[in-house]
Amino acid sequence: MLIASVAFSALIGIAVILLGDLGELEVRVLLTTLTVTVTSIAGLACGAYYETGRGRELPVVGIVLSGVAALMVMFIIWDVLDDNTNYIKATVTAAMLAASASHLSLLSLARLDKRFAWSRIAAFLLIGSLDAILLYILWFEPESDSGLVSRAIGILSILIASVTIITPVFHKLSAREDDMTAIDTEIANLRKRINELEAKKAALGINQLPADQ
Repeated sequence: MLIASVAFSALIGIAVILLGDLGELEVRVLLTTLTVTVTSIAGLACGAYYETGRGRELPVVGIVLSGVAALMVMFIIWDVLDDNTNYIKATVTAAMLAASASHLSLLSLARLDKRFAWSRIAAFLLIGSLDAILLYILWFEPESDSGLVSRAIGILSILIASVTIITPVFHKLSAREDDMTAIDTEIANLRKRINELEAKKAALGINQLPADQ
């Protein structure tokens, strides 16, 4: 359904661009299709992790928040509600948390060896910290001329990007380790089975000896 919604939204957007005159209605339609597309992509990221069976809470929260954020954005696009600062802040909050859940769901798809597990923990801590700072600024609007917060946001963003980039590399390295471990396990099982068969063969040979022996 999510994939179909992306394709359908893309077709509507193309039709509006080709056939419409980009008036107010057409712009709202384009923004609506863009919202549906972004929401579907976020849902796909969460759904992919959900299907692995290795996590349930995070992808479910991400899917729910994506739907809520999309609905709230739709109200803004179509002027269903009057301008309200708190409502806009709530919309941004839902969208931000949905994006973070989708991001973490994608990173969680990677199967990491124990020596690389720290990168996933770091991703959760870094993204959670960045969200906390941004939401604090959004809701409380602190008045400060200090550049400390801006520097913190910049540093966290760089670290998040770095962890995101190295996670697929760690996944690939972990896959090789898993393959080697699986091969070693299979070899050990085969050796055990060979020993069992040799012992059984030896027992059969002893049983088949003549009685006087």
